[in-house]
This record gives sequence, C-alpha cells and structure tokens, in this order.
Amino acid sequence: MPELPDVEAFRSRLASCAQGRTIERVEVYDAGVLHGVSARRLRHELEGRSFAEPERRGKWLLARTDGPTVLLHFGMTGLLVCCRPAEELHTHDRVAFTVGHDRQLRYRDQRKLKGLWLAEESGVARILDGQGPDATQIARGDFDKLLGGRRGSVKPLLIDQSRLAGLGNLLADEILWRARLNPAHRADTLTEEQRGRLYTDMRRTLRSAVRAGRVPARDSWLTGHRDRTDASCPRCGESLRRGRVAGRGTVWCPRCQPG
Repeated sequence: MPELPDVEAFRSRLASCAQGRTIERVEVYDAGVLHGVSARRLRHELEGRSFAEPERRGKWLLARTDGPTVLLHFGMTGLLVCCRPAEELHTHDRVAFTVGHDRQLRYRDQRKLKGLWLAEESGVARILDGQGPDATQIARGDFDKLLGGRRGSVKPLLIDQSRLAGLGNLLADEILWRARLNPAHRADTLTEEQRGRLYTDMRRTLRSAVRAGRVPARDSWLTGHRDRTDASCPRCGESLRRGRVAGRGTVWCPRCQPG
C-alpha cells in the first residue's frame, strides 16, 4: 500500500519525468479512476499545458500545471510510472500523460480504490480540507496535543488521516515497534517520555523510509520480518504476534511491546 514515502518517491518521479514539459496528449484507458471529471474534460483542460513543480501532502500527490492541478491518490495499489510512449501498455495502466515527444507518465492501479481529481486552487483546498498535518512536518507540541485526550488506541490515531496525514499500516506498526509501544495502548495514558519516544521514532523512521522511497523490508526493521513464516522480532527474537487493532491487521512483539 503506498504510504508517505512511496508518494514522496512518486513526487520525485513526476518532477524528473515531466516538470517543465508540455502535456502533448492525455489518454484515459479507464474512466473509473476519474473523480468529478470526465475523460473529455481532463483532455481539454490539460493538453497544451505544462507540468509545474509537484507537491506531496500526506498521501496525496499534487501534479501542478500552469492551469488546474491533478490530484492523485494511490489507494492500495496505485503507482506512477515514467516510460516512453511506445512502451507496451500494462494491464493496469489507467491514464497516460505524454509529455514532450519522448516521455509518458502513467497512472497504474490494479484495484482502482482511489484515482485522479482535477481542481483549481480553491477546489484543491476543499479536497484536502479534512486532512490533518503532515507527519513529516508536525511539531512536537502539536503531536502531544494530537495524542492528549484521545481515549482510543494509539495505532488507529496514527493512521487517521484527519488527525495526522501520511502514515499507513506498515509505518504505524514500524514506528510503534521502534518506540516499544503496544498498538492497542490508549493514547491518553501515554507518559511524557513515551510521547517523546514515539515522536522521535516517527521522525527517524520517516526520514529513512523517504530516502528509500518506500517502507523498506530491511532485516533490522519489523517490516522486513512481518510477512515471514514463523516471523520473529529482529530486536529480541521473540515470535511476533498478529491480530487486529481497530479493524486493521497489526503485527507487534509481545516482549518489546507488552500490552
């Protein structure tokens, strides 16, 4: 599932592939990924314009142009691919933007749970209005306020995009494992020391993941072990536990993260 680091990698890919280039052609192969805009209008509004510097906000990618903005959300299986126009279409290529004469930017998505929006600046603000602060930018004081007074478990709070934007299931489990906090721990009972540890480990994990362009499945990371048969904690060797916290599949170490 694309999370903040993946979308940051897509932002870099869009910039290197298309920034400053003219959109020569827009092809929609599956209008099911378009939201609030028809294929005809997408072509009309974008062909002849140029891509400007893109932005990322949480899990959203803002493909700026010298006109309206294309907003992309990658859902569970979305990707952004840069290739040559003559390259064979992938089964799950849904929309393609030919930029210049030798490059094509493709939105590829198997499950089509999200997709593309088109909006002027006021519309961009409206679409993103319910989103919380970006997880890479939130200040420590604001993070403490986010956790304070919340009686629910800490994990669902971390992945609630209206509270904190950018974290998904993998990142939340990784951060909580690093901070030695049980995913079901009540947010409002965290001590000052625990909140500080959680904030620091969130920032460190995000920096490493953004550099990798994804949540890396390294041997030293929980992510590198969670999908293995008979998975064990990379820190203490204890068998990992699996369960559901607030309806989300969750992995943790019962020794490092006691309930």
